[in-house]
Amino acid sequence: MDPVPALEEPLKQPLKSVLGPATAKVMAEHLGLHTVGDLLHHYPRRYEERGQLTHLADLPMDEHVTVVAQVADARLHSFASSRAPRGKGQRLEVTITDGSGRLQLVFFGNGVHKPHKDLLPGTRAMFAGKVSVFNHRLQLAHPAYELLKGDGEETAETWAGALIPLYPATAKLESWKIGKAVQTVLPAAQEAVDPLPPALREGRGLLPLPEALVRIHRPATKADIAAARARLKWDEAFVLQVALARRRYADAQLPAVARHPKPDGLLTAFDDRLPFTLTEGQRKVSREIFAGLATEHPMHRLLQGEVGSGKTLVALRAMLAVVDAGGQAAMLAPTEVLAQQHHRSITEMMGDLAEGGMLGGTEHATKVVLLTGSMGAAARRKALLDLATGEAGIVIGTHALIEDKVQFHDLGLVVVDEQHRFGVEQRDALRGKGKQPPHLLVMTATPIPRTVAMTVFGDLETSVLDQLPAGRSPIASHVVPAADKPHFLARAWERVREEAENGHQAYVVCPRIGDDIDEAADPKKAARKKSAEDEAEKRPPLAVLDVAGQLAEGPLKGLCVEVLHGRMHPDDKDAVMRRFAAGETDVLVATTVIEVGVNVPNATVMVIMDADRFGVSQLHQLRGRVGRGSAPGLCLLVTEMPEASPARQRLNAVAATLDGFELSRIDLEQRREGDVLGQAQSGARSSLRVLAVIEDEEVIAEARAEAMALVTADPELERLPGLRTALDALLDEEREQYLEKG
Repeated sequence: MDPVPALEEPLKQPLKSVLGPATAKVMAEHLGLHTVGDLLHHYPRRYEERGQLTHLADLPMDEHVTVVAQVADARLHSFASSRAPRGKGQRLEVTITDGSGRLQLVFFGNGVHKPHKDLLPGTRAMFAGKVSVFNHRLQLAHPAYELLKGDGEETAETWAGALIPLYPATAKLESWKIGKAVQTVLPAAQEAVDPLPPALREGRGLLPLPEALVRIHRPATKADIAAARARLKWDEAFVLQVALARRRYADAQLPAVARHPKPDGLLTAFDDRLPFTLTEGQRKVSREIFAGLATEHPMHRLLQGEVGSGKTLVALRAMLAVVDAGGQAAMLAPTEVLAQQHHRSITEMMGDLAEGGMLGGTEHATKVVLLTGSMGAAARRKALLDLATGEAGIVIGTHALIEDKVQFHDLGLVVVDEQHRFGVEQRDALRGKGKQPPHLLVMTATPIPRTVAMTVFGDLETSVLDQLPAGRSPIASHVVPAADKPHFLARAWERVREEAENGHQAYVVCPRIGDDIDEAADPKKAARKKSAEDEAEKRPPLAVLDVAGQLAEGPLKGLCVEVLHGRMHPDDKDAVMRRFAAGETDVLVATTVIEVGVNVPNATVMVIMDADRFGVSQLHQLRGRVGRGSAPGLCLLVTEMPEASPARQRLNAVAATLDGFELSRIDLEQRREGDVLGQAQSGARSSLRVLAVIEDEEVIAEARAEAMALVTADPELERLPGLRTALDALLDEEREQYLEKG
């Protein structure tokens, strides 16, 4: 019998039995911690030194923070209110300082007595609460606090050592309470089973796991923290890369049909008709893809390219190569608008090569069919028949392609557009349609830094298209601070009008559709959501239906303004897009349905309302919809957020560069990559705790190489029971499926 699980038992103990049901319940519900092992891996976010104080100047808004600071002064005020009409209401205002800044604490009502007694000037304490703004000043209302009594009995015991660990906490459980719980379970760290092979650990001079866990929670020095983090980073990187390496190894064992294009077939005929030459980048990436298609195990390749770098053309050439080799190719798009657009542009690019079986078709021609959920029954039956008989070599569709009724004659390649919109299950279902696993090409226009690609898409080989085709115009981007400088917004609408008068078109993007069912149904919920937020955040995000009406009546009066959003009937959406593409509409007011794939070369300007409500990558995607023709593009990011806010800094970064890879790094640094692995794909909680995918590029690359060597030598990890246990812990069922289906 395998001795390892027995060793693991102390770490598998439920927290309930160690800390009591009340604390365990809060930890499970708010922090996702269920066992002793989970708590030992809940690492401090940072450490405070006894002699030093937190930077109050850089506290984040609306976040739950823990600070260590000194009381500068405390004043008790009386006031009259509805509850205490005779001026008997009491408010205690305490100012704390850390040398870098000051922060106001407020306590009300009966809650003032204890802090009034405890928080005397000169007292040092830890304070925890949610940062809000009142009268343009940061404050914590009713924070929890723990006095630091220097060498008092309790403090010395609880916060042994000079460094105070501050844990990611919640309103229900302050950092110091988590610290005390960790001290309770820390002895169990000695039983932790080490997942790293001894040779790897010793060769790299890494601490044993039990020692690393003790040092990260109870460091005596900063060197302890550094050594512990270095070790724990390796665990995360290595266990994850082993999981991915096993996935790649298993894929390499699967059979697939090698697809070689005919020397004078459809692909050659298509290439001969192209009115331009391929860029060097497109040729290089095509060579990588054709090499993958020619192997007898399934190709799994991620094709990343900047907005407008010509990914669709590269994917189409791969599909034509597969049709040449007697197979079929399917392209999966996230929305009907996009599926129709791909179908239109692919049939246009192919011309009579897309008319297989028709009178006008040439000898090499094939049939290109569209399959979406909203098609009429007759058209749908015809498309399904063409797929089952093999008459159609290429099919483009939405998730409708995945339904059970859809049968392929010989599915050889699946192309997935905009990876981040597709669940892993959907990709898996489509792959299951082939007699043998088909080859897979995943396209994304969201540039992904190399290490994230190695981490999130570690089971896919990566090709990058970073060259823009000739004839693309530069896009100028500017932030429009609507609150500070309203005349800038007026000028933005003038620019839109000027572009329209010069025969061009514009997009106006809003975060919301309007006539919101959810908020109308529960106004209390809407009010509650907004109460603690800053002025600019108080109002709901701007909506397409409201903005379109105001523009048509106001600054853009006389221009043809139309709306496009996800709740419209598919036929109406298609009609609006056709009119816009044909130049009949001057201004399209839309939600992010236009974010991917929409290609109207005559559109030169985009105004993004409430731009601070969008992520960096999303803004970059949206901006890529303009400047697709010969005229230069203009993107205006409208916001009411104040100059110094993080949101404004994010927008300034987007305006400052067109390099998607640079922006994706900024995006990641800002989001703290908490969701890089889990939520990006499956909604699972991220397992990355100390590994920072941007900073730790070297560790990830080295871990990947070590993992590949290890799995090639011992695919079942028979000689490493500790690593198997760690893998089981990482791959709870949801993540196991995610990797299985990647």
